[in-house]
Amino acid sequence: MSFKLPELPYSYDALAPYMSRETLEYHHDKHHKAYVDNGNKLLEGSGLEGKSLEEIVQGSFGKNAGLFNNAGQHYNHLHFWQWMKPNGGGDKIPGKLKAAIDSDLGGVEKMKADFATAGATQFGSGWAWLTVTGGKLAVTKTPNGENPLVHGGTPILGCDVWEHSYYIDYRNRRPDYLKAFLDHLVNWEYVEHLFAAATK
Repeated sequence: MSFKLPELPYSYDALAPYMSRETLEYHHDKHHKAYVDNGNKLLEGSGLEGKSLEEIVQGSFGKNAGLFNNAGQHYNHLHFWQWMKPNGGGDKIPGKLKAAIDSDLGGVEKMKADFATAGATQFGSGWAWLTVTGGKLAVTKTPNGENPLVHGGTPILGCDVWEHSYYIDYRNRRPDYLKAFLDHLVNWEYVEHLFAAATK
């Protein structure tokens, strides 16, 4: 398969003031496009042509750093745009997902606090994750373009804590960005959809 830049599922200014038009234009049109363009070049001759994106991410991990970095970031961003929506966030979480958060992670408030801490304490660039591993939910973090797929997990929510995701809007206030993401942007219905697929 070749990588393709998706359209955003909302307008560039739909997530303001929590994520600005300028941030989305740079992040989607420049950064994500670069992962797609570079990934397509590096896929040629890799032996992974024709595989699914998940298989490319897993197959290149630890073996082809350039391809892995771009394929991983393409995978992460395909979901990242879907993990957000206008008027998202908050605590209105679909029932089965909420029950799992309560039983596995000590409740919604604790999960959100742990997720924000994971993102704030990821040194340098990386991601904070809500992951299904062995049928249970876990909060994790990874450096750079790495994601839970390469550690035996299925990501159902991720927040990009690379500076290009927040610096225009928040400067160096990464915790404020994470709080805004959780309180105002998360598309919990999409998280529930991925949770259902990962636990069926």
